[in-house]
Amino acid sequence: MLIEADLPEDVEALRALVLEQARELDTLKTFRDEVERLRAIIEAMQRHRFGRRSEQLDPDQFELALEEVEAALAAAEHAQEQASKQKAERPRKTNRGSLPTHLERIEQVVDVESHDCPCCGGALHQIGEDVSERLDVVPATFRVLVTRRPRYGCRSCESAIVQAPAPARIVEGGIPTETLIAQVLVSKYADHLPLYRQAQIYARQGVQLDRSTLADWVGRAAWYLRPLRDHVLEEMRRSGRLFADETTAPVLDPGRGRTKTGQLWAYARDDRPWGGSDPPMVAYVYAADRKAERPEAHLEGFAGILQVDGYGGYTALARRRGDVTLAFCWAHVRRKFYELADSSPVASDVLRRIAELYAIEDEVRGSSARQRQTVRNARSRPIVDDLHQYLDTRGRQVSTKSRLGEAIRYALTRWDGLLRFLDDGRIDLDNNTVERSIRPLALNRKNALFAGSDEGGDNWAVIATLIENCKLNGIDPNAWLTATLSSLANGHPANRVGELMPWGDVR
Repeated sequence: MLIEADLPEDVEALRALVLEQARELDTLKTFRDEVERLRAIIEAMQRHRFGRRSEQLDPDQFELALEEVEAALAAAEHAQEQASKQKAERPRKTNRGSLPTHLERIEQVVDVESHDCPCCGGALHQIGEDVSERLDVVPATFRVLVTRRPRYGCRSCESAIVQAPAPARIVEGGIPTETLIAQVLVSKYADHLPLYRQAQIYARQGVQLDRSTLADWVGRAAWYLRPLRDHVLEEMRRSGRLFADETTAPVLDPGRGRTKTGQLWAYARDDRPWGGSDPPMVAYVYAADRKAERPEAHLEGFAGILQVDGYGGYTALARRRGDVTLAFCWAHVRRKFYELADSSPVASDVLRRIAELYAIEDEVRGSSARQRQTVRNARSRPIVDDLHQYLDTRGRQVSTKSRLGEAIRYALTRWDGLLRFLDDGRIDLDNNTVERSIRPLALNRKNALFAGSDEGGDNWAVIATLIENCKLNGIDPNAWLTATLSSLANGHPANRVGELMPWGDVR
């Protein structure tokens, strides 16, 4: 800040100083305007993501766009700081004090050149110190494990040769360790890096691995891991309640020189919202089509509540099997009306009532099943009964061929299944649990484009099942896969695969 003593006496010099100050103010104003513009964009995107209109943006598109905008905002704020020599008004996001304690600490001391007092020349003594921590990284580094197996012979008889057996491997005679195979699997199915991109990353360190070689490792690992996926599915069949959904899986069809549409079926269990003790699980199964008999085969032996969307195959399953009861998804009902909310007061009114149901669910999440049922009967049931009467009345007033008529009919034809959450505290309001489990499949599909064959689709389902179960249970998939592949290579008994699950023996 200028003070009176700093002002020049010369008029021309004073005029030049004023002009320079004006230019700096204009520059600062430009930077501030840019910061405010970027901040407004972020707030608008956050409203899209978290507000009432959250379904307008794909979550992945939102995250990608938000990253770029926040990077631009940081650059603008830094430029403003440099121009004004002052800190930005908004504090910069930091993670001070939150670095994990298990990370290795490499200490460096930045000391003064001389320990002699600059005033009197006496010896300095330490009276304190400033300590700061920064997060560093050691780039992934390959190493070669050399295994030597000495052979021994007898000088007396010269007929006996003794040598320790070769360690068991997933890829017999191949170069990868189980740790490297696990890294390839996690990169492909958890981090969504196709094999050809991984090969490019390895090539930067001078390790030339063909994509087909990596694919061979994936296929061999999937063969070992398939019994574990089947064990997960078998364990889920013994549950009293499951979620089910499916998504497309483009698969190469060599005979026609194009891709065909397979299906990845997802089955999930998560009892945490009502305090259940069973670990959360998810299982994926690949099928070449979407026929109704697919879920019936996958869920053979299952008896209980199946929470689903409106796909008719599940309805056929429940009709053929008297021991399966369907609970339908309120999020799918909401979606039908959400698409019409801007042009239909009726749709807006329906959305308001459904929002009241979700507000109650937010309050009872984590409560016991009995408590959830009690609250729902007292507060949610009147809303649902009133909504049914409202939809029934409006349904007779609009054309059945209109989009509003279709949305109303979609809800009313599934009303019994939509009501089930009122009578059973274990049932969730929607099918979002399994839809969240499908999101990693969609991300992998975007990056890999298609599976190479039906067998490749099944490998996808097997490995994705185990990686997602690790994530659900807070287990590092890389470490778990390394240990599990090593155990399988060493002949772990097939009838004890439950011991290898990410949550331990579930039986």
